[in-house]
Amino acid sequence: MTPALALYQPDIAQNTGTLLRLGACLGVPVHIIHPTGFPFSRAALKRAGMDYLDQVELIEHTGFSAFDSWRKLENRRLALLTTKASVSCYDASFSESDILLVGRESAGVPQSVDDSADLRLRIPMRQEARSLNVAIAAAIVLGEALRQIKGFDTLI
Repeated sequence: MTPALALYQPDIAQNTGTLLRLGACLGVPVHIIHPTGFPFSRAALKRAGMDYLDQVELIEHTGFSAFDSWRKLENRRLALLTTKASVSCYDASFSESDILLVGRESAGVPQSVDDSADLRLRIPMRQEARSLNVAIAAAIVLGEALRQIKGFDTLI
Protein backbone atom coordinates (compact mmCIF):
# COMPACT_ATOMS: atom_id res chain seq x y z
CA MET A 1 0.00 0.00 0.00
CA THR A 2 1.14 3.52 -0.71
CA PRO A 3 -0.18 6.90 0.38
CA ALA A 4 -2.63 8.47 -2.05
CA LEU A 5 -3.84 11.91 -3.05
CA ALA A 6 -7.52 12.80 -3.22
CA LEU A 7 -8.93 15.89 -4.90
CA TYR A 8 -12.31 17.06 -3.63
CA GLN A 9 -14.36 18.50 -6.49
CA PRO A 10 -11.40 20.22 -8.18
CA ASP A 11 -12.21 23.52 -9.92
CA ILE A 12 -9.17 24.01 -12.14
CA ALA A 13 -8.16 21.53 -14.83
CA GLN A 14 -4.53 22.71 -14.82
CA ASN A 15 -4.11 21.99 -11.10
CA THR A 16 -5.77 18.60 -11.52
CA GLY A 17 -3.45 17.79 -14.42
CA THR A 18 -0.45 18.89 -12.36
CA LEU A 19 -1.49 16.64 -9.47
CA LEU A 20 -2.03 13.71 -11.82
CA ARG A 21 1.48 14.29 -13.15
CA LEU A 22 2.79 14.38 -9.56
CA GLY A 23 1.05 11.07 -8.86
CA ALA A 24 2.56 9.54 -12.00
CA CYS A 25 6.09 10.72 -11.16
CA LEU A 26 5.95 9.54 -7.54
CA GLY A 27 3.92 6.36 -8.04
CA VAL A 28 1.02 7.65 -5.96
CA PRO A 29 -2.63 6.96 -6.87
CA VAL A 30 -4.85 10.02 -7.35
CA HIS A 31 -8.54 9.96 -6.45
CA ILE A 32 -10.88 12.46 -8.10
CA ILE A 33 -14.04 13.13 -6.12
CA HIS A 34 -16.73 14.40 -8.50
CA PRO A 35 -18.25 16.65 -9.57
CA THR A 36 -15.43 18.73 -10.99
CA GLY A 37 -15.68 22.41 -11.84
CA PHE A 38 -14.67 21.73 -15.44
CA PRO A 39 -15.58 19.15 -18.08
CA PHE A 40 -13.52 16.20 -16.85
CA SER A 41 -11.71 14.78 -19.86
CA ARG A 42 -8.24 13.86 -21.04
CA ALA A 43 -8.31 16.93 -23.29
CA ALA A 44 -8.96 19.26 -20.34
CA LEU A 45 -6.07 17.70 -18.39
CA LYS A 46 -3.57 17.29 -21.22
CA ARG A 47 -1.76 20.64 -20.96
CA ALA A 48 -0.69 20.24 -17.33
CA GLY A 49 -0.70 16.44 -17.25
CA MET A 50 1.28 16.23 -20.48
CA ASP A 51 2.10 12.66 -21.46
CA TYR A 52 1.96 11.43 -17.85
CA LEU A 53 -1.78 10.76 -17.81
CA ASP A 54 -1.24 7.18 -19.02
CA GLN A 55 1.19 6.57 -16.16
CA VAL A 56 -0.96 7.55 -13.18
CA GLU A 57 -3.37 5.36 -11.27
CA LEU A 58 -6.51 7.48 -11.48
CA ILE A 59 -9.54 6.49 -9.41
CA GLU A 60 -12.80 8.38 -9.83
CA HIS A 61 -15.56 8.59 -7.23
CA THR A 62 -19.09 9.83 -7.99
CA GLY A 63 -19.14 11.94 -4.81
CA PHE A 64 -17.68 12.26 -1.34
CA SER A 65 -19.97 9.69 0.25
CA ALA A 66 -18.85 7.05 -2.27
CA PHE A 67 -15.20 7.96 -1.68
CA ASP A 68 -15.60 7.99 2.11
CA SER A 69 -17.34 4.59 2.11
CA TRP A 70 -14.55 3.14 -0.04
CA ARG A 71 -11.74 4.52 2.11
CA LYS A 72 -13.36 3.29 5.35
CA LEU A 73 -13.82 -0.16 3.82
CA GLU A 74 -10.10 -0.09 2.89
CA ASN A 75 -9.17 1.12 6.42
CA ARG A 76 -7.46 4.25 5.07
CA ARG A 77 -6.81 7.33 7.22
CA LEU A 78 -8.01 10.62 5.72
CA ALA A 79 -5.65 13.57 6.22
CA LEU A 80 -7.17 16.88 5.15
CA LEU A 81 -4.85 19.70 4.12
CA THR A 82 -6.47 22.89 5.40
CA THR A 83 -5.42 26.38 6.42
CA LYS A 84 -7.77 26.01 9.41
CA ALA A 85 -5.77 23.18 11.01
CA SER A 86 -3.55 23.64 14.04
CA VAL A 87 -1.27 20.64 13.38
CA SER A 88 1.74 21.24 11.15
CA CYS A 89 2.33 18.67 8.43
CA TYR A 90 5.89 18.44 9.82
CA ASP A 91 4.61 17.37 13.25
CA ALA A 92 2.37 14.61 11.87
CA SER A 93 3.37 10.96 11.63
CA PHE A 94 2.39 9.55 8.26
CA SER A 95 1.70 5.95 7.26
CA GLU A 96 1.34 4.03 4.02
CA SER A 97 -2.44 3.93 4.45
CA ASP A 98 -2.89 7.72 4.45
CA ILE A 99 -4.92 9.56 1.84
CA LEU A 100 -4.06 13.25 1.59
CA LEU A 101 -7.16 15.24 0.68
CA VAL A 102 -7.07 18.70 -0.87
CA GLY A 103 -10.19 20.80 -1.29
CA ARG A 104 -11.59 22.88 -4.09
CA GLU A 105 -9.39 25.77 -5.12
CA SER A 106 -12.29 28.19 -4.72
CA ALA A 107 -13.82 26.98 -1.47
CA GLY A 108 -11.90 24.16 0.23
CA VAL A 109 -14.22 21.50 1.60
CA PRO A 110 -17.60 21.78 3.34
CA GLN A 111 -17.80 21.26 7.10
CA SER A 112 -19.23 17.76 6.66
CA VAL A 113 -16.10 16.68 4.74
CA ASP A 114 -13.86 18.39 7.30
CA ASP A 115 -15.68 16.49 10.05
CA SER A 116 -14.96 13.20 8.25
CA ALA A 117 -11.19 13.73 8.29
CA ASP A 118 -9.14 11.70 10.74
CA LEU A 119 -6.35 14.26 10.70
CA ARG A 120 -6.24 17.95 9.74
CA LEU A 121 -2.91 19.39 8.63
CA ARG A 122 -1.55 22.78 7.70
CA ILE A 123 1.64 23.94 6.07
CA PRO A 124 3.49 26.50 8.20
CA MET A 125 3.67 29.87 6.44
CA ARG A 126 3.56 33.58 7.13
CA GLN A 127 0.36 34.72 8.83
CA GLU A 128 -0.12 37.44 6.21
CA ALA A 129 -0.38 34.80 3.47
CA ARG A 130 -3.80 33.24 2.90
CA SER A 131 -2.89 29.95 1.22
CA LEU A 132 -0.73 28.13 -1.31
CA ASN A 133 -1.79 26.79 -4.68
CA VAL A 134 -3.48 23.42 -4.09
CA ALA A 135 -0.98 21.54 -6.28
CA ILE A 136 1.99 23.06 -4.46
CA ALA A 137 0.43 22.32 -1.07
CA ALA A 138 -0.23 18.70 -2.02
CA ALA A 139 3.35 18.29 -3.29
CA ILE A 140 4.81 19.66 -0.05
CA VAL A 141 2.80 17.38 2.22
CA LEU A 142 3.09 14.34 -0.03
CA GLY A 143 6.86 14.84 -0.09
CA GLU A 144 6.96 14.86 3.72
CA ALA A 145 4.73 11.79 3.92
CA LEU A 146 6.89 9.84 1.45
CA ARG A 147 10.07 10.94 3.23
CA GLN A 148 8.74 9.64 6.54
CA ILE A 149 7.65 6.24 5.24
CA LYS A 150 10.76 5.83 3.07
CA GLY A 151 8.51 6.01 -0.01
CA PHE A 152 11.24 7.55 -2.12
CA ASP A 153 13.46 4.47 -1.69
CA THR A 154 11.55 2.55 -4.34
CA LEU A 155 11.94 5.39 -6.86
CA ILE A 156 15.72 5.62 -6.84
